[in-house]
Amino acid sequence: MLTAEFLYKSYGGKAVLEDVSFDLGQEETLAVVGPSGCGKTSLLYLLGGLSSPDAGRVLLRGASVTRPTPDISIILQDYGLLPWRTVIDNVALGLKLHGTGRAERREKARAQLAELGITGRDLDYPANLSGGEQQRVAIARAFVTSPRLMLLDEPFSSLDALTREQLQRTLLDVWRKRRIPYVLVTHSLEEAVMLGKRIMVMSGRPAHPVAFFDNPGFGDANIRDTEACFSLLKDIRHTVEDVW
Repeated sequence: MLTAEFLYKSYGGKAVLEDVSFDLGQEETLAVVGPSGCGKTSLLYLLGGLSSPDAGRVLLRGASVTRPTPDISIILQDYGLLPWRTVIDNVALGLKLHGTGRAERREKARAQLAELGITGRDLDYPANLSGGEQQRVAIARAFVTSPRLMLLDEPFSSLDALTREQLQRTLLDVWRKRRIPYVLVTHSLEEAVMLGKRIMVMSGRPAHPVAFFDNPGFGDANIRDTEACFSLLKDIRHTVEDVW
């Protein structure tokens, strides 16, 4: 599905990413963890075609990703909602850009919002929503276009603990239905184990992968309470402590 080959990126002559390579299979999810400022967001921008690597390439189903494409949706940390558009119009924006008719895009947007637990808020504006509701709208906007790949940049980091856990479970529920592969950047090792079928640990700058972990408990709603989860977290923490 997705291949990153020997990605290298620098800013102002200083390397941020170096020799970053990995594959993401169909229906797989990858959680990326690394120290603050190591270049995790820069990696997502390369994967989504929002930025170009100095060397290396990104392939989606064998085709080079050199610019943004409707096949890839991204969910940002700050929600990325347009404050002057209503909830329904924010969710339907991607469909509008794709040329979908007004009636059809609104029908699809309402259905996606309902799947994420938001109904009766179509005409509200983002400022009238809680942080959790805004992020649900952002997730709905990303999924409604049926992308081939999702990129998530610390989407729950600004939320309180309870809302964060609820939206983690919501994301998993939607993934189980759609099976759209995604790459998630997070600072939380617990979130990485909750949402990543595989976990990639990055080094500091210039960042590169130092370890990959398979997560056999991925998709289990009660994974946080399992012995396998504690064991995996322990292994990841040991790696993080050695590298960071």
